[in-house]
Amino acid sequence: MAGPLTGLRVVDLSRILAGPSLTQTLADLGAEVIKVERPIKGDDTRQWGPPWLKDEDGNETAEAGYYLAANRGKYSLTLDIASDEGANIVRELVKSADFLVENFKVGGLKKMGLDYESLKAINPGLIYLSITGFGQTGPDAAQPGYDYLIQARAGLTSITGHEDGEAGAGPMRVGVGVCDLQTGMMGGIGMLAALYHREKTGEGQHIDIALLDTQVSGLVNQGFNHLVTGNVPKRTGSWHPNLSPYQPFDGSDQPFIIATGNDTQFVDLCRVIRRPDLPADERFLKMSLRNKNRVALAELINGETIKQPAAHWLKELPANNVPACPINNIAQVFEDPQVLARGMKLELDHPTAGKVPGIANPLKFSETEIEYKKAPPIVGEDTDDVLQRVLGKSAEDIQSLKDTGVV
Repeated sequence: MAGPLTGLRVVDLSRILAGPSLTQTLADLGAEVIKVERPIKGDDTRQWGPPWLKDEDGNETAEAGYYLAANRGKYSLTLDIASDEGANIVRELVKSADFLVENFKVGGLKKMGLDYESLKAINPGLIYLSITGFGQTGPDAAQPGYDYLIQARAGLTSITGHEDGEAGAGPMRVGVGVCDLQTGMMGGIGMLAALYHREKTGEGQHIDIALLDTQVSGLVNQGFNHLVTGNVPKRTGSWHPNLSPYQPFDGSDQPFIIATGNDTQFVDLCRVIRRPDLPADERFLKMSLRNKNRVALAELINGETIKQPAAHWLKELPANNVPACPINNIAQVFEDPQVLARGMKLELDHPTAGKVPGIANPLKFSETEIEYKKAPPIVGEDTDDVLQRVLGKSAEDIQSLKDTGVV
């Protein structure tokens, strides 16, 4: 079976994480993604190591793990788009493209005649996605935006980290680029919505998405807690501001997580830990009261969980409809039987490393399938193929472009 987006073509002018993670998903779904990169250096994240991929002889390559995480399934075309000939090749690609994704600074591509209005004249059905830190409008539109900056400015770091008063308290960065990843996912949703619009009208359109806007929308309950009350949410460390008990507890050997989301689960929890009296305690009758008296409740529960190893509770609690799980490190994640059963660990053929690991796409379709066509490409791996197969250029034309440094 082919992927659901088979037959669609994407010109990918993005780099770092937000755009590449989006276009990797499109490639997984069957689209042909042509990744346009600078000659020699390529995507910035190729140099964002260590760690580095090792070749078949055990030597480190120039491929950083960061780059490998977001560029599976693409065709790498090296191209100097700042040159007239390079920009013309992008225009040639756009003629047959469905999507273009870019994350240049506002106005950066207009200087090259590669902005939406210029390319719309070539292909009125083109769906053009611009990813920036702050959007195409507003006083800070021209400012560059990186994930860490957005996590801080959008308030995410202010609600992440140890609770005030605890050792090490203070704003903290989330451990992966969540602003980039959210922006990539929302951008993909927007592109597919625009594709549906094009199916009905024949019209393409420009989509403007900003990391800041995306993370502000991603504040969800924490943002609404403020809007409803006027109070500024605080860091709560490992406990939840709206749910209780919903935090780590100690087994006799190691901590684990209990996450109750309703009264029924709380009653079941208390029965399993042999404290059936707790649900009748006036301090814990409902969720709002349990939140108010969270510290006292956590001490009572911890006094029981510490009597048995974590493995005991991780067997007994889920068997009795109480959500609980281990606190895995990354190595343990990729040994987790459920993760393995869901096929989330991949291995793909690679031109220099022989094999390269991968993390699977989480989507599971009943009638189509995810396509893992190729490993993240080395710089310019597909330059000749794209120029010949897609644009019909001769070997002589391609050599001339190489000689002049255009590709």
